[in-house]
Amino acid sequence: MKLLLIITRGELGGGQRHVVDLLAGLKQEYDLEVATGEDGYLVESARALGVPVHLVPHLVMPISPYKDIRALLELSRLIAKVQPDLVHAHTSKAGVLGRAAARLNGVPCLFTAHTWCFAEGTAWKWKAIGIPLERLAARWSGAIINVSDANRQLALKNGIAPAGKLITIHNGIPDTTRRAVPGRAGIPTIVMIARFAPQKAQADLLRAVQGIEEPFRVVFIGDGPTRSAHEELASQLGIRDRVDFLGVRRDIERLLSSAHIFALPSNWEGFPLTILEGMRAGLPVVASNVGGVAEAIVDGKTGFLVPAGSITEFRSRLRQLISDPTLRASLGSAGRARYEAEFTVRAMLRKTVVVYHAIHSREAQERFAVLGPSVDG
Repeated sequence: MKLLLIITRGELGGGQRHVVDLLAGLKQEYDLEVATGEDGYLVESARALGVPVHLVPHLVMPISPYKDIRALLELSRLIAKVQPDLVHAHTSKAGVLGRAAARLNGVPCLFTAHTWCFAEGTAWKWKAIGIPLERLAARWSGAIINVSDANRQLALKNGIAPAGKLITIHNGIPDTTRRAVPGRAGIPTIVMIARFAPQKAQADLLRAVQGIEEPFRVVFIGDGPTRSAHEELASQLGIRDRVDFLGVRRDIERLLSSAHIFALPSNWEGFPLTILEGMRAGLPVVASNVGGVAEAIVDGKTGFLVPAGSITEFRSRLRQLISDPTLRASLGSAGRARYEAEFTVRAMLRKTVVVYHAIHSREAQERFAVLGPSVDG
């Protein structure tokens, strides 16, 4: 089977890493090609895997009627040239345009919603335009994969598609031999991996640790438009000497293996891969209870869930872990076991392949009627 995967941006992010995992896991069995609007991590990774890459110049993140129409034409011509058996679109802009282009070419397609464009916290214009567009594009989809059941419920609430077309496949990530020892002695290190953008709320973590008297270090991994503002905030809060801003890194596994705690104080999420990375490393996780986060973290057993924006509670949970090495070790070990049981890349690939073949064989409705709303399990 020949597959064309389409995603808007090429930067290092959760959606792009998910696509790379699909490419790496399926390249032996499928004929794969990928299309994206920009150069970067995704292009480099795909080419390293030997997967052909197509740059679509007008496929950009901001809403732009002129560029969007041009991108649709470019994608349509690309599909006509590549002649895939199936198109798999990812992220909002590529999701709508990629499915429209597949429809124009009579090619079956599906869409993975990593985070809906109308999720809480997204801009009003995305909600106003996104909901009707997603309803329209859903008509062209053989299936819509949601990376969390929270995403699926949000789609149902907004009438995006019939229940039988919306399925849940939790993200999975490849395993690694590197492990953290969160109960070890030393100054506890708190790690956060995220793009610097309003969604991720790094400022909440800075304000939370400002009120902690015990020794600690905070390590931010990632880059983005709000990074400099957060560096300035760390200075204003008087904790700049206890905070490291490392930028984009490719040695994530090594950095997590030397940490004690993983933190993610997001304002909204779909189903973040970074939390799975923390669990895989054997770290206790403190995260905002948003989106599908609670489908990964078991509160009080593998980490702690706190209300989004609650700096006081975030601080309390961090202080609890900083002062109790035994608790860190216990929660981290349970998180590692949960990763092994639920969130490996092998499980994610197996479930995704079921959907591919169901759509390609034009038996999607019958198969999904049997599978139900989730192919997990």
